[in-house]
Amino acid sequence: MTVIEGADRDFLVASLRRRPDRPISLVVVAGILRAADLFLVLAGGFLLRWAYPSGMESVDWNEYALAILLAMFATGTIFQWNGIYRLPGLSAGHLKLGKVAASWGVVVLGLIVIGFFGKISRDFSRLWIGGWFAVVLLGMVVVRGVLWLRARRWVAQGRLARNVAIVGGGDLGARLIAAMRRPDEEFINIIGVFDDRRSRVASLVAGAPKIGTVDDLVTYARYNRVDQIIVALPWAAEARLAQILRKLRALPVEVGLAPDLVGFRLSHAGFGHLGGVPLLTVCKKPLADWHSVIKTIEDRVLAVALLAFLMPLFGIVALLIKLDSPGPVFFRQKRYGFNNHPIAVFKFRTMYHHLRDENAERLATRDDPRVTRLGAFLRKSSIDELPQLFNVLKGEMSIVGPRPHALSAKAADRLYEEVVAEYAGRHRVKPGITGWAQVKGWRGETDTVEKIQKRVEHDLYYIENWSFAFDVKILVLTFFALLRADNAY
Repeated sequence: MTVIEGADRDFLVASLRRRPDRPISLVVVAGILRAADLFLVLAGGFLLRWAYPSGMESVDWNEYALAILLAMFATGTIFQWNGIYRLPGLSAGHLKLGKVAASWGVVVLGLIVIGFFGKISRDFSRLWIGGWFAVVLLGMVVVRGVLWLRARRWVAQGRLARNVAIVGGGDLGARLIAAMRRPDEEFINIIGVFDDRRSRVASLVAGAPKIGTVDDLVTYARYNRVDQIIVALPWAAEARLAQILRKLRALPVEVGLAPDLVGFRLSHAGFGHLGGVPLLTVCKKPLADWHSVIKTIEDRVLAVALLAFLMPLFGIVALLIKLDSPGPVFFRQKRYGFNNHPIAVFKFRTMYHHLRDENAERLATRDDPRVTRLGAFLRKSSIDELPQLFNVLKGEMSIVGPRPHALSAKAADRLYEEVVAEYAGRHRVKPGITGWAQVKGWRGETDTVEKIQKRVEHDLYYIENWSFAFDVKILVLTFFALLRADNAY
């Protein structure tokens, strides 16, 4: 791409004759890749069923078709929230083959589990299932290999990069360019800076060359590929902004207005409307509208199903607690709930009754003398948390969410809210029995500032990125986390 500093419009026209190749849309590439994966799941399943009919007579075509369609739905969902269709790493050959294999394995394993509990898995051909997994995985690897080879050519041609022109060479423009040149933004190509203030703007702005004026940009975009124009001027300069935008509207190019300096502190904000007035949304309400309905149904259905399944275990644990030490079976403790309101959380009693700590002034530690022999096992296995299913039925908790903390819980002898400024933000949703922080290893004792900071960081990530699929992922990972039982005392 030709870069001309301080050029007038005539020189730009004379110098920029050849139109570049059409750009390749990463969104389209991701869509094609997704369609290819789903086709492989569909075609692989039916072709193997057709090619190997012997031994499959006990299950008709309809049941195999249902299994294949379920696999297609699960593949699209799991691959999406595992980030497999995010493609900025293609130029470096980061094809995420490990994630692809693991995610496809989860899909097939999930079908096997469903078949097991539905008592139909033995009717399906094991050879068909194994062959299906292998053939589809091989096909996915081949497709990604071909895509990578094509991507190398597209990168060399500059067709994957998004060509961006910046209007405004002041402090706001410099900060915008610096923010866009992060290592993970490899497909953003900053053409240069355009600014009418010839004498007040340096020839280089945060490393990007100043090419010319806004009028020069209009001409430049006629003869060069410009995918997006970002106007980086203070919002208070209303008249100047309006004049520039009038000129840029004539171009078949996406035009954006960069956030004012304060906007860089609000990187996750978006725009909305209220009464016809545009508003900058600084903080969205989590789990609103249909998300709230889905979450409520998820909690109620799972709580009822788990309580029905676990009632025999509840009876055995209650009997063992009474035999192990005198005192009640259950222990209730005040903890933070939704919107910082205290709730009484149910647990199986794990400490000697006369040594109980209702306010959690002192967190349990390894070999804590207050914990009974049975209590140590209940804590290690997290069985002591199961009575919180009653809190879920009462609407005070969720199955998945940030773990509720005791009102007086401390890290390094300081209250949690004194350690982490964003601590209260985790109470914007109902607390959960399990959560993202727990499955990522941040469960149990919080004796250091780092531990509570990491826990809050993961809780806030969960709130900002909630989805039903994310909850399913956490529930699956919870099972494996319980097998490790790290940091639970």
